[in-house]
Amino acid sequence: MTILPPLGAGELGEPELEAATVAEPGAVTVIIPTFNESGNVRELLRQLTAAVPARLPCEVLFVDDSTDDTPAVIRAAAQDCPFPVGVIHRESPEGGLGGAVVEGLKAAGSEWIVVMDADLQHPPALVPDLVAAGERDGADLVVASRYTEGGSRAGLAGGYRIAVSRAATWLTKGIFPRRLRGISDPMSGFFAIRRSAVTADGLRPLGYKILLELAVRCRPGHPTEVPFVFRDRFAGESKSSAKEGLRFLRHLVELRTVAPLARMIAFGLIGLTGFVPNLVALSGLTAAGVHYVPAEVLANQFGVAWNFLLIEVLLFRGRRAHRHWADRVGRFALLANADLLLRIPLIALFVSQLGMGVLTATAMALLATFVLRFAGTEALVYLPKRGRPALLAGDRATGDRAPAGQPEGVTR
Repeated sequence: MTILPPLGAGELGEPELEAATVAEPGAVTVIIPTFNESGNVRELLRQLTAAVPARLPCEVLFVDDSTDDTPAVIRAAAQDCPFPVGVIHRESPEGGLGGAVVEGLKAAGSEWIVVMDADLQHPPALVPDLVAAGERDGADLVVASRYTEGGSRAGLAGGYRIAVSRAATWLTKGIFPRRLRGISDPMSGFFAIRRSAVTADGLRPLGYKILLELAVRCRPGHPTEVPFVFRDRFAGESKSSAKEGLRFLRHLVELRTVAPLARMIAFGLIGLTGFVPNLVALSGLTAAGVHYVPAEVLANQFGVAWNFLLIEVLLFRGRRAHRHWADRVGRFALLANADLLLRIPLIALFVSQLGMGVLTATAMALLATFVLRFAGTEALVYLPKRGRPALLAGDRATGDRAPAGQPEGVTR
């Protein structure tokens, strides 16, 4: 990670000086994640300059994952700003846009933090209103909403994006009805939050919906909203893609399965889907003339592989770094196949010793082995090895990181 020092109005500073943080905290830190947004930076800072300084002290922190000249453009444009402007350039964009915002949260020291996009679809003139609404209402979170009275999603290009945005909003509010109460636009990327309401080290961002991550994990109190009109992009192209949509769905599953009971239910649902590849493989093997007994054993491996892939991607994404992938595959396959060996003796025990009917005994054996399989998967496949501490979200890519708030490398 490269952290460029903050720039005051009209000054670049001495080349030999280094700085590891943004400037002295103001009333608000504006965090702007960027990925190849060089065409928008100068106009964004111009509009922020016009809207903010007369109403409250401010500093701006760009967290940049760009592969173009965006950091250099920021430095040049910052010379005309009356407030400090800093840049954190990440060499590895861990966590996507959400991960960039978390890096900014760790570096910010102001009482209020405003998060916004760099493409000017979020109007900079609204920054003071977000902070003022939070102070007025005693709120920890103020969301700029497209779906409250006076708001509009006019800048969403085309009916397809509008439909996707609306469907994602309904889905998230349906999955988290209590934690998103009072938030009409959980998909918004434009909001203000009190620094005291954020525990940055507890965040596990995936993709670009950082507001959802903050609302669910940090649970800021008394959310309120300010309407805003979602504008057309000023320059460049949208970063939305099918890949980001899949990351969003994975993020939803991860947030929803934090509790053990919810995780066990998801584990069971994933297990049920494994019957499809199992039956398809069984049909193909028997049609090819394989005896049904070895065919059953072989077909079961297709279901095991399917379940393992879904569990890896959807359920235990944050724990994969604790063991090598081959170790996880072997342990999971062993548990899944042991389930078959254990089930028959259990059925016999329930019938002969407890006097159960065959169907009842089978159902009880299935339930018992399912619970044991879930517990075994958590304990033997995805918990850290003895003596190895749990890794934070940022550790998944490297296995190591500097303490929170300290940069890994600082250059001019």
